[in-house]
Amino acid sequence: MGTLFPTSSDATIDRKEDPKLLCIDDDRTSEILKALSSDTSQEIFELLNREPLAAQDIADELDLSLQQVSYHLENLEQAGVIAVLDTCYSEKGMEVDVYGPPETPLLMYLGPSNDRPGMLESFKRFAHTLGPIAGPVALGQALIRLVSDGE
Repeated sequence: MGTLFPTSSDATIDRKEDPKLLCIDDDRTSEILKALSSDTSQEIFELLNREPLAAQDIADELDLSLQQVSYHLENLEQAGVIAVLDTCYSEKGMEVDVYGPPETPLLMYLGPSNDRPGMLESFKRFAHTLGPIAGPVALGQALIRLVSDGE
């Protein structure tokens, strides 16, 4: 017998936006580091960066209780490192959220925000070292947007 509601998700990881730059002295950076401070939260985060999953699928994959997974998902979502990408329905008709990384990737710089010029210079040297293989012009332009957005 068919169902009116989708019981599986077609969510994909889609990073459409340029990365957002976070420095060590940003409030959001502290929240992210706290949310990722346990091995379990890191495992969940890594898993969700490979494929979008529902809480029960994460629990099954990592051999954890649904309660443990829900706790870490809530912390990771509040920190903004994961998001609900889709909603589907269980075979029992319960609404199920599917989690994955947000559209905006985060780039964390472990230096103070007032060191943006130094960071930009480091990125330029890095891009120059990579040479034509990495397309340094495109990389440089993307990094300039990153630094500009962070100011």
